[in-house]
Amino acid sequence: MSGKKPRRRRRQRAAGYAVLASGLLVIGVAYAAVTGAGSAATAATAGGPSAADIAQGRAIFADTCSSCHGMNAQGTSAGPSLVGAGAVDFQMSTGRMPGKDFDAEMPRKPVTFTTAQIHQVADYVSSLGGGPAIPSPAMVSSAGADVALGQQLFITNCSQCHNFAGAGGALTYGKYAPALTHSTPTQMYEAMLTGPEAMPVFSDTTVTPAQKRAIIAYVTKVRSEPNPGGFSLGRIGPVTEGLVAFLGGIAALVFAAIWITMKRRET
Repeated sequence: MSGKKPRRRRRQRAAGYAVLASGLLVIGVAYAAVTGAGSAATAATAGGPSAADIAQGRAIFADTCSSCHGMNAQGTSAGPSLVGAGAVDFQMSTGRMPGKDFDAEMPRKPVTFTTAQIHQVADYVSSLGGGPAIPSPAMVSSAGADVALGQQLFITNCSQCHNFAGAGGALTYGKYAPALTHSTPTQMYEAMLTGPEAMPVFSDTTVTPAQKRAIIAYVTKVRSEPNPGGFSLGRIGPVTEGLVAFLGGIAALVFAAIWITMKRRET
C-alpha cells in the first residue's frame, strides 16, 4: 500500500504537468493566430510598396543616383550610403538630391522629381533594409499639439543653430543651419529622425513623437505671427538689428554734419 501511494502521486503530478503544457500550447497557438491575422490585416490596410513601385524606383535610382551612391545604395567615394525611405524623401523633396558634386552642406534647390517618383526611389532604398520610414500625415499633424512645449523644446534643442524663429544661421567651420521657413511638417520630422548634414539625430527615445509634433507646431505657428515692432529683418536676431541701427545712426550723423556745414556757408 505504501508503494502505491507514491506512484499515484507521481502520476497525478505528471498528469498536472501535461494539462499545464497542453494549456500553454493551446494559448500560444491561439495568440499566434490572432496576432498573425492582425498583422495581415494591418499590412493589407497599410498597403506597403508594390513590386512595380520598387522596380520603377530602382530604374530612377540607377539613372540619377547610382553613380554616386552605388547601385545598392552602399555608398562610394563620391557619395555616402543611403539607409531608409525617410532620408531619401527628405533629401529629394528639398531638392538637395540629386546633386552634381556631393558636399556635406547641400543647399535647398528646386525639386526635379514628382512626389510619386520620390516615393518610388524611397521604396527601392527601403527595400534594401533599415532606416526610418516616411512619417504618415497623422504623425506630423499639429492638431492637438502642445505649442508651448514645442517652443521650450525648440529653444533648448534647435534655436542654437536654427535661430529662435527658425530663420537659420551660420555655424562653425563654414557650415550653416538652413532656414525652416519653407520646410514642410514631413520634412522637419524626417530631419529630426535622420539628422541631415550637420544636424544631430533626434530618435524617438530622445525626442518622442508627441514632442516632435509639438516642435513642428511651434515652428509653423511662428511663421504666421506678425511683427509688431516693424520690419522683421529676417528674424535673424540682434546682429542685423544692431547693424541697421549702426548704419542708420552713421547716416543720420553724416546728413546732420552736411546740413550744419551748409547752414554755416549760407551765414
